[in-house]
Amino acid sequence: MSRQFFYFSVLSLTLSACSSVDSKRALGNFDYATKVESKPFIVPQSLDKPVKQKKYLITNNINHEGSIGDKIDIRAPSLVLPIAASSRVVFDTHEAIIWFDKTLEDKDLLVFIQNALVNQLMSDDVSYEVVESSTKDEAGSKYQSKTEVYESDWYHNEIETGWLFTDIESSTSLRFRYEFFLKPHGRSLSLKVSLIDYMKTDSNGGSKTIFLIDKQRAEMLMLNEVIAQVDYNYRSQQQKNRLARANQQLVVIGENNEAEAAYVVEMGLDELWDNMPIFFERHGFTINDLNETNKIYYVAFTKPEISIWDTIWGDERPVIEVSDAKYQFVLAPFNEKNQKTSVSIYNVDGEPIPLKTLERVFPVMKAGLSFRQLY
Repeated sequence: MSRQFFYFSVLSLTLSACSSVDSKRALGNFDYATKVESKPFIVPQSLDKPVKQKKYLITNNINHEGSIGDKIDIRAPSLVLPIAASSRVVFDTHEAIIWFDKTLEDKDLLVFIQNALVNQLMSDDVSYEVVESSTKDEAGSKYQSKTEVYESDWYHNEIETGWLFTDIESSTSLRFRYEFFLKPHGRSLSLKVSLIDYMKTDSNGGSKTIFLIDKQRAEMLMLNEVIAQVDYNYRSQQQKNRLARANQQLVVIGENNEAEAAYVVEMGLDELWDNMPIFFERHGFTINDLNETNKIYYVAFTKPEISIWDTIWGDERPVIEVSDAKYQFVLAPFNEKNQKTSVSIYNVDGEPIPLKTLERVFPVMKAGLSFRQLY
């Protein structure tokens, strides 16, 4: 089932009445709607009039042209559903409008939401055009607000009757406008959906007039479709980011500033220094001393013992296959931007651990120094 077919299946239930049951109308006895209002109580002039309680007095300042009885539309009001990340609705308005706040720092907010709209229209097999694009300088600011307006082509829906030979019972067509407004700082964007054209043809003829409540429901339904597409795009991007992090080589074997074999970790010096005690605790190292100025940890290694219970409960941790001894872990900036840190390992005599040893224990060190199991 295509999304466009599903969309108009729902929309047709909203805009057109079923031949057997009308979901817009209440069921029951509406005799009250035909009752004649009783005449006011007349008090003879010779008697005192009773005191009127104004607390329950119904004013005559009401809409006398409103629907009554089975003509009343009982459907619950449509609502904008802010299901996408960092989306929020505008209260006290009947317009189909929503605000998005920026959540992906590496993505242009306006382009991201526009792409979601285009994806939605493409999935519905409906074309569009950009009818307005403008910028406005903000007083006292170097930034500009942006306004862009899209308009869709026609959405068409036909309801057929019959089994072997079918006839078109009714045809409904709608066209929407999508208004984007980006605030000057570029971190907040509003999207407003408006129904701009409507046509319906059935056995009673053709009409370009739509009831206000049906117009609002169509606009909010269309906006909610776009919001759902934004939410889907957010989730897809988050999945891509997670996969990228999972596949990223956070730890490699390289050289320190002294051209000695060392591990290179994609983490700032201070951040890695603060996390090293976690690494030591999980892999059998005991911190005997440290030099925070020169970023040196003096540790002792004892190969952890794995019990049968660790194996049964899945608590066994990878073991670093080196001799029980004392070592020095020296951390240093790897580049000028301090985005990477070299981790050099020396024995108790200050001699660097051979490259072959670093390569042999690399699988365990790679997982441990990336801290993926923790964060």
